[in-house]
Amino acid sequence: MVSKDRNQGKNQLRVGRLVKAHGLKGALKLELYTDNPERRFVTGAEFTLQVPEASPWHGKSVTVREYRVMNGNPVVFFEDIEDREAAEGLVRAILWIDQDADEAEDDAWYDHQLVGLDVVRDETVIGKVARVEHMPAQDLLIVRPSDLGAEREVMVPFVKAIVPSVDVAAGRVVITPPAGLFEELPDAGADAAGIDESKPAAEGDAAVD
Repeated sequence: MVSKDRNQGKNQLRVGRLVKAHGLKGALKLELYTDNPERRFVTGAEFTLQVPEASPWHGKSVTVREYRVMNGNPVVFFEDIEDREAAEGLVRAILWIDQDADEAEDDAWYDHQLVGLDVVRDETVIGKVARVEHMPAQDLLIVRPSDLGAEREVMVPFVKAIVPSVDVAAGRVVITPPAGLFEELPDAGADAAGIDESKPAAEGDAAVD
């Protein structure tokens, strides 16, 4: 999870995404990005909304009226969102909350803590974190590889399976990327046929119609 400095002078933590309207009374189902939703979603808690600029909710905030778990799903009600139609307008919005400077959240970092860290794969430094992109589905570490030129960047999903370790004090993140993320995969068709495309055809070889 990444805490993003969204407003100058304020640290904010991304705590959830509104995934769909629930019922007819303005409730919304949540995808949680926090380990402590009962503390984050207390009545009266105010969240900054991350929505497209074209949205009527751009630049606005919402206040929690009630948080509950219904049929195993986290659900939130906001003040002034009274029906399903109003709730539909908030679907896919990301929720950010102000965070105290001395407040810690497990597996949460600010953008400025990650930018510039060495990216390590198999005990070898292969690049640096250039910046962090916050997408609706997940955060991305934008990595500038050491051997691919200054203009080349690789988008690395910031999930535990691919980025198992972040050590800000040591100045590095450890990644276990899937094959092909940092290098081109060999042509499967050529490999299967046993063809070495770098060698010219031998004299007498001919294509068969």
